Amino acid sequence: MTELKTVRVIAFPGAPNLPTFAAIEQSFFAEQGLKVEISLTPSSVAQAEKTAAGEFDIVFTAFDNVVAYGEGQGATAAGVNPDYVVLMGATQLELAIVTAPEVKTYEDLKGRSIALDALTTGFAFVLFDMMAKSGLSREDVTFAAVGATPQRWQSVKSGEHAATLTIEPFTSIAKRSGFNVLDVSSNHFDSYQGGAIAARRSYAAENPETVKAFIRAYLKGLEWTLDPANREAAAELLQSKMPDIQPAAVPSIMNSLLSPRSGLTPGSKILPEGMKAVLDLRSRYGTGSTPLTDISKYLDLSFFESVAGGK
Repeated sequence: MTELKTVRVIAFPGAPNLPTFAAIEQSFFAEQGLKVEISLTPSSVAQAEKTAAGEFDIVFTAFDNVVAYGEGQGATAAGVNPDYVVLMGATQLELAIVTAPEVKTYEDLKGRSIALDALTTGFAFVLFDMMAKSGLSREDVTFAAVGATPQRWQSVKSGEHAATLTIEPFTSIAKRSGFNVLDVSSNHFDSYQGGAIAARRSYAAENPETVKAFIRAYLKGLEWTLDPANREAAAELLQSKMPDIQPAAVPSIMNSLLSPRSGLTPGSKILPEGMKAVLDLRSRYGTGSTPLTDISKYLDLSFFESVAGGK
């Protein structure tokens, strides 16, 4: 029996990992000669540091993280370079501002603290923009770098912070726990490239066949996940991988995840306008002095296009 090649994946916790779980469970990766090991990151900083150290090969991350480190604006210590390059799209990703039960308006956030992953990430910039459009300035609140969504949600649940940004399933978990959803990013952005599937640029260059095999298997996992015939099995798989999900919340989580407006992108295609929205936000809220307009410098779609072409 041929030995499977190990591919080390690091991702953020959340429902968008379902196609990867499906590709593992349905043996799609094994059929491509791969053994995929998936680890969940506690923060974007930890993800970048571990990837830069060569501990991971494929990275499920926010497109803005790829841009940030490509522009030398990452949140890690200077000199840490995870060498990210986007292989294909993943999610549009609807971000929700979840707040403490007593916080019902943007005005109610004045003088309160908001938990973020890091203060210079794209999702933070989404929040800044939503606040600005709703009459709340950054000086009206304080921000704390707490880490990935599970940690941020727990910090709001415990009362340590008044609000945070969440993705599914944490948005639905929060709502069913009596917390409020103040606003969602899809109210403000027609398109926003949330998640992307990336790799270390050097890894992709040195392992082109492995990268293409990974893409083939992932796309089969995505197709399986989006197939209405697998809806019940997909929901059961998600619950088995994320046991904190209350059964009653599963339908709303699945609806959000399976909607291209708020979750997985069919065919894992990139969203060019959504990527431009990310660059616009980083140009306005990031530390660089030059406006960012060229999405192509962060992409290498050659592997994806080769797979799509049947190669």
